[in-house]
Amino acid sequence: MSAKGISFHHPVAFWLGCACVIAGVLAHLPMLAMAAPMHYHLAGMPMDRAMRVGMALVPLGVLLAGYGLMPRLAQMRRALHPERSPLPFHVADHVPLNREHWKLVIVLTLALAVDVMKPATIGFVMPGMAAEYGISAATGGLLALSALIGTTVGSVVWGRLGDLFGRRATILLSALMFMGTSICGAMPAFGWNLVMCFMMGAAAGGMLPITFTLMAETIPTAHRGWLLVALGGVGTSAGYLLASGAATLFEPSFGWRALWLLNLPTGALIVLLNRYIPESPRFLALAGLEDQARRVLQQFSGNQPPVRNAPPGATHAHDAPRIGMRQLLRGRHATITWGLLVCAVAWGLANFGFLLWLPANLVKLGVDAQASAALLARSAVLALPGVAVVVGCYQRWSSIRTLVLFIALTAAALLLFFAVGALGWRANALTTAATVLLLLSVSGVIATLIPYAAEIYPVHLRSTGAGLIAGGSKLGGILGALLGVLGLFEHFMLSALLIALPMAAAAWVLARRGIETRGHGLEAIQQALAD
Repeated sequence: MSAKGISFHHPVAFWLGCACVIAGVLAHLPMLAMAAPMHYHLAGMPMDRAMRVGMALVPLGVLLAGYGLMPRLAQMRRALHPERSPLPFHVADHVPLNREHWKLVIVLTLALAVDVMKPATIGFVMPGMAAEYGISAATGGLLALSALIGTTVGSVVWGRLGDLFGRRATILLSALMFMGTSICGAMPAFGWNLVMCFMMGAAAGGMLPITFTLMAETIPTAHRGWLLVALGGVGTSAGYLLASGAATLFEPSFGWRALWLLNLPTGALIVLLNRYIPESPRFLALAGLEDQARRVLQQFSGNQPPVRNAPPGATHAHDAPRIGMRQLLRGRHATITWGLLVCAVAWGLANFGFLLWLPANLVKLGVDAQASAALLARSAVLALPGVAVVVGCYQRWSSIRTLVLFIALTAAALLLFFAVGALGWRANALTTAATVLLLLSVSGVIATLIPYAAEIYPVHLRSTGAGLIAGGSKLGGILGALLGVLGLFEHFMLSALLIALPMAAAAWVLARRGIETRGHGLEAIQQALAD
């Protein structure tokens, strides 16, 4: 580990692993190039020797790179069972944003945009993929389901790895997996695409909570809230923009496979920018690497020398009682965790279930198909400024009240749809208002949910907790997809009511037991939870 916390535990293994992944991907390109006269159609073609060798090199490279990023076992044991550390984190918590902060913000926003771009690409590749492989739309939908299952597993597993390997290491490991999954662009069989899509989803689901965790542990207290929320909003919007832009630019000339091949350069970009992603000083201190932690701390505190004496009222996470992973669901964090988890699953049901079926259900309410599409587009435009409202509320009003407000608004919007169906109201203005409210509140919930989770857990479980909540939102998406196939969302009023009830319950629990994080240091938050 270097002075700035940006080297590797086993650098030769890491860079050799990167080389193996790149070589494995490049080994697939000759066969793809030979298919250029057929507009890059490979369905049904047998794999050549180079492709089979390439498929072996990719997992070998990921394993080598993972070993290169893995800390020593003693360091991981210290991260799991940390001792008291008197590091003065308040030195970096109360400084203005400086150049180092902005470099980290830009790189993490780019990483999150690339992260969001990967699963967003699925919608653009499915039509071409279905046509080439000769599969039905239902079979093609397995691709999205595979990715959603991957993101759920990845959020939980990567969250835990973030607390064992470190925040920076897991971000780079996700980027390596992005690079490896670009071989999707040369797979001659649909089944291999399902496997690779699961792996891509796992990498994408893992990077999300880790970027929020690293940001929360590095940004000064006064700016932490709004930058966390803005990171999610800007990164998500940029990711969808990159996916749609890439589809517009490359798919007409090179086919759907080109969109998967972009995983190689975009993942490599994150790896090449690794020098601007230092390890969290809080994680370094937790792992017993206090010298490196002090150097990173000094770097982000504007080169102010760390002092021993904390200001009045300042506390450290290491002074608080320790909690284990199981206690996230049954210890002092349990009530908040269950509230956030119920909210996350209900959000997934609303976003990946109710909203997906909303156009068809609007037609049942008497809105014709063309008018339904126009209504949804108009509602989305009207809800867009809501991102600024969410950022402003989270930063200037209250973090927990903002989260509870948007959870309650989501429940209210769903209950309004229930009333519209139950009472037979057919006013366009009312339907538009309900749709705008739902789109605004749903985006507000996800914009605040993961940032809040990244603030309330202790440092040795912060990425685990954030990953658990992120995984809950993806689990809700899987349930939404499955319930949609079973026909639940065709029952408009019932589905609205069944999602509104857990949303309302989560809002009530968090309103009673949630803790304010705005303006409070991360260590002070843990002390408040321990009192």
